[in-house]
Amino acid sequence: MATYGRQRRLEPDHDLASNAQARAAQQIVVRLSSRPEQGTQPARAARRCIETLPVPDSPDRFTPAFGLGNPHLQTLWGPLWRPTTHLERQRERLWLDDGDFLDLDWHGPHSADAPLVLVLHGLTGSSNSPYVAGLQQALATRGWASAALNWRGCSGEPNLLPRSYHSGASEDLAAAIAHLRAKRPQAPLYAVGYSLGGNVLLKYLGESGSDSPLQGATAVSVPFRLDQCADRIGQGFSKVYQAHFMREMLAYIKDKQRQFQHDGRHEGLATLAQLGPLTKMRTFWDFDGRVTAPLHGFADAQDYYRRASSRYFLGQIRTPTLIIQAADDPFVFRHSLPEASELSASTQFELQAKGGHVGFVDGSLKHPGYYLERRIPQWLAGLDRHG
Repeated sequence: MATYGRQRRLEPDHDLASNAQARAAQQIVVRLSSRPEQGTQPARAARRCIETLPVPDSPDRFTPAFGLGNPHLQTLWGPLWRPTTHLERQRERLWLDDGDFLDLDWHGPHSADAPLVLVLHGLTGSSNSPYVAGLQQALATRGWASAALNWRGCSGEPNLLPRSYHSGASEDLAAAIAHLRAKRPQAPLYAVGYSLGGNVLLKYLGESGSDSPLQGATAVSVPFRLDQCADRIGQGFSKVYQAHFMREMLAYIKDKQRQFQHDGRHEGLATLAQLGPLTKMRTFWDFDGRVTAPLHGFADAQDYYRRASSRYFLGQIRTPTLIIQAADDPFVFRHSLPEASELSASTQFELQAKGGHVGFVDGSLKHPGYYLERRIPQWLAGLDRHG
């Protein structure tokens, strides 16, 4: 999938770009609640991964809030209707070897040995994404510290190089993990990634194998096969998400061009100019072929998708890892989910029948609950107790 993002108030892995768009989306998704999207029944995926489904009376089983059974309502709940989670955080800038930077937003106890979790947002998100702030708050109630990573250019300030982040940017994740390990060497270290962040995390874990310094990891709503997800998001109602992402990614490049012009970064401007006119791009394939690939050293979109898709790295993971996925995810085909034989012995795959994309809203409409913010800390705490 594609790569660029900029900070906004509403962020899907999910933000609709304006109040007018949000109101229009509300009108659309209200109609969806009375008719499930065609093809969302998880039969084939459930048969293939049935051993990973929590049993009906298991506390690990997700049950959507009444009225939020549709995957798009689950997906859009956070950016459209969830109240903002206000946190006191401290920002730290991590300078990278290539002269660019990543911003980390810290929350929780400052003690040297408190468990520490690195949280990774998804495409066009940031540390302010509802699912990131919600998890940081939930971790703090357990006495755990967390650092939310803003990928390049996602912290509200354009990054300094023409390149940005992308779904395979495991080198940036490795730099952040090394920094946290050096900063708090006594703290048990974990990582949680959502969507694009989950893909980068699983790729990193596969690449590092037994050398990973992480004690555990969780990945949510992962686009295991980027090529297939680029196709999926161009179908049905998911075209709404695709159109939004395209607007955001193209606007990001134009913002960077203006910033480079202002700062006199002529070399960076020349690199961006080589991309050609930013017109007639409607799909992820268009954007990744004409922008992501040339900026990040890939031959074309197909080469990028093949080299960055986490599905090809799953068998090499040696870190205890939990993957949480919804069979009705509107960004991911059911056949994109890995077979049980592709998973390493250290990986636990939980396929929920419902949940949408980084949704998993339970409880009720009046009193919504956030399953991920209970399940993830619970699972990580279990690793900490037995570590």
